[in-house]
Amino acid sequence: MRPSLAAIAAELQGYDPQALRVDEVNAFLSRLAEPVTGQEHIDLFQSLGRILAQDLVSPISVPAHDNSAMDGYAFRGATLLPDRALELKVVGTALAGVAWRGELGPEDCLKIMTGAVMPNGLDTVAPQELVTLEGEHISIPAGFLRQGDNRRFKGEDLEEGYAALLKGERISPAALGLVASLGIRQIHVYRRLKVAYFSTGDEILSLGELPREGAVYDSNRYTVFGMLSKLGCEVIDLGVVPDDPVLLEAAFAEAAERCDAIITSGGVSVGEADFTKAMMKKLGDVEFWKIAMRPGRPMAVGRIGNALLFGLPGNPVAVMVTFLAFVRPALLRLMGSTALLPPLLKAQSLETLRKKPGRTEYQRGIVSNAADGSLMVRTTGNQGSGVLSSMVQANGLIVLHHQQDHVAPGDTVDVMMFDGAI
Repeated sequence: MRPSLAAIAAELQGYDPQALRVDEVNAFLSRLAEPVTGQEHIDLFQSLGRILAQDLVSPISVPAHDNSAMDGYAFRGATLLPDRALELKVVGTALAGVAWRGELGPEDCLKIMTGAVMPNGLDTVAPQELVTLEGEHISIPAGFLRQGDNRRFKGEDLEEGYAALLKGERISPAALGLVASLGIRQIHVYRRLKVAYFSTGDEILSLGELPREGAVYDSNRYTVFGMLSKLGCEVIDLGVVPDDPVLLEAAFAEAAERCDAIITSGGVSVGEADFTKAMMKKLGDVEFWKIAMRPGRPMAVGRIGNALLFGLPGNPVAVMVTFLAFVRPALLRLMGSTALLPPLLKAQSLETLRKKPGRTEYQRGIVSNAADGSLMVRTTGNQGSGVLSSMVQANGLIVLHHQQDHVAPGDTVDVMMFDGAI
């Protein structure tokens, strides 16, 4: 049985919905979001970005045999001489994909190609650029090689019977290649999440509508669609829903019936004309938070039916920041992923950043490399929560933590890179 929001809150020491720290929000959501159980067995080419639903056990060893790490000459490493060159006779060639079956004497060697199986008894490869070839003989200079050099061992990458990938890992391009190297064509993944989204408010215009005084075009609908699509979710777009109780109830009911999660923007802060909060309360088990953060203080979370609910602020930047900080990790957990929170990197601030302790601030930053290869960061300028152009300019967020004070030029700060999330 899923825990109620009250039960989750009781587990968190000092829980106060009117003054939540960022870490407390993620702790709450980690208990609220329970992974889906549905699975699919899909072809490898369809699996990019999906979450592995079972450990993937290697049916073979990779590589399957000891093999050469480079083009050169294979020989018995025990015959190396510490103080003079080693002279050997070349008696054949070992090619990749074709095992060499001949006999070799103690003073014989084979020309060998990268990836070719090491013949029995041979354990060392001399790079071809190191040796001197005269007719059928080579000379290997002393002091450049040790026994076993330039040989890849059977199972060095993966051993038969061991997990190559673990349940909960997201399939990356590198993982695609790894699975293919095992000869596996299909894998078990968790099913895609279905996430419904709609914007709320009488002041919101859909594209194609004529401008009118006091109204703004809906950008949140498109940024949320983009972030959900990047995450691999199936997005159900319910458009713009006016501040009308009947229409809001219908939208929430449809979303809860069709989807695993519902995301709205607008209507979660104090406002006389907003019916969104009232409808959330009527239909579900919902908490309304004030988070000690900037941008993005108001937020609603809970369940309507079996669907998770995330009510985000209305300002465009606040929507994106709260999505990255809270909603994305919660949805990844819902998807079955074990990699939830993005790593924070260290960068040197190029400017003064003013901040008072008592809240977490996310400032839009442009991260670049210094001459020594370390990271440095500057802000995009105006940090207003409605300045959407700043999110386009930025490639990450400067994270100024709850107890952190002003930052001076040269100080080290944490940055959360977008890395394709938005």
